Amino acid sequence: MIKNIILDVDGTLWNTTEIVAKAWNKAIESDSTSEVRVDAKRLQGLFGRPMNIIGEMLFTDVDETDRIRLLDACCEYEQKALHEGEYHLLYDGVAETMRTLHEKGISLYIVSNCQSGYIELFLEKNGLQDVVKDTECYGNTGKSKGSNISLLMERNGLSGEETFYVGDTMGDYEAAIEAGISFVFAEYGFGEVPEARERIQKFDELLKKV
Repeated sequence: MIKNIILDVDGTLWNTTEIVAKAWNKAIESDSTSEVRVDAKRLQGLFGRPMNIIGEMLFTDVDETDRIRLLDACCEYEQKALHEGEYHLLYDGVAETMRTLHEKGISLYIVSNCQSGYIELFLEKNGLQDVVKDTECYGNTGKSKGSNISLLMERNGLSGEETFYVGDTMGDYEAAIEAGISFVFAEYGFGEVPEARERIQKFDELLKKV
């Protein structure tokens, strides 16, 4: 019986890529070190990876020092844009389904490869602080998503047989395997996971899996 669900964020709960692309381009232009520019499609192909890997893949025209500075600036502009903007970025049924799962006694958690503060911003913007029990991310630990899933599970005493991870990329699938738990593929997200046995086409289909 499933008692716990661990969730990815980008491509699983919401899609911020249009807003983030504009914010990142502003950050890059204000720095004037790199000639790189991004759009939503390119970010969808990058999201899901640890932030340092995104920086290495994106800013190939600058050295490591500039790359780190640029990525920090991008994250700062991104957080500001998401915090100040009034956007509807959730996929259909996400907030309602998370609340229903919570009311059914399913414990919800979030693990992402994002920067520190991003998950907290997501929860605050969508009024979901009260339905998520714990979170972890690359920005806090510097560890892989699989390691962070394991860390969160150990911290909360979660059983692998009673827990699955929901994500939208091959990296999410591999992280779940690394952590020794089942994976549910969000087909509507950013990636492709041909190996995934369990799938959802809409977020509210999770209600049928608990």
